[in-house]
Amino acid sequence: MSTILDLQNITTTVNVGTSEEKKILKNINLKLEDGDFVTLLGTNGAGKSTLLNIINGSLFPTTGKVILKNRDLTNLSEVKRAKYIAQVFQDPKMGTAPRMTVAENLLLATKRGEHRGLHLRGLDKHMDEFEKETAQLPNGLNERLNTFVGNLSGGQRQTLSFLMATIKKPELLLLDEHTAALDPNTSRELLELTDKVVREDKLTCIMITHQLKDAIKYGNRTIILNSGKIVLDVKGQEKKKLTEEDILQYFTD
Repeated sequence: MSTILDLQNITTTVNVGTSEEKKILKNINLKLEDGDFVTLLGTNGAGKSTLLNIINGSLFPTTGKVILKNRDLTNLSEVKRAKYIAQVFQDPKMGTAPRMTVAENLLLATKRGEHRGLHLRGLDKHMDEFEKETAQLPNGLNERLNTFVGNLSGGQRQTLSFLMATIKKPELLLLDEHTAALDPNTSRELLELTDKVVREDKLTCIMITHQLKDAIKYGNRTIILNSGKIVLDVKGQEKKKLTEEDILQYFTD
């Protein structure tokens, strides 16, 4: 197994030099191996989303390094990291272009990390491929390839966001509670799709969730943050033995 992500002594301090100064992340050291599917848990304010933002480049660490496949990304912008890292957010409205069709959004996704001109070219030759890709998904997205994304349901839009994030296999996939805004049935469908794609495509993935049962069911590794520190990191057989009661003991100050 090769190391995909290496976080070295990451700290994040906000409101530096004021009475409101606060450390969000405290000396985080974390390595993800090729194919790791991590479910990430923690209380509100534990630093889960901050950790993902440090990885994706929307925040920079106060100290420490972000290494992806032996490349130092620490000072690289979010836009430049998008060549390697894909993310699906909690809000279905993020990650898609509402005034473009489903097919046009998918075409953009196939060009992630490439230089793009002002015009979309070659859409027609991709339609059969897009229909085949979306036919395997829930929500009837394959029948809405020419529908403007702004007219989709939340579930359809989030499913599209997930497909866009994975259609061009990223080196690292980040999922920030990507099913939290969906109804229970749609959430379950998207989680099952997530599990299938991550396993079959052997993606390296971090998925934030608040659902203990989902943290136990999915992935090969579970990490819990509490007050900006990693307080539990288990994988393999140790993770398989994990119960909800085991997890809850880490949710106290």
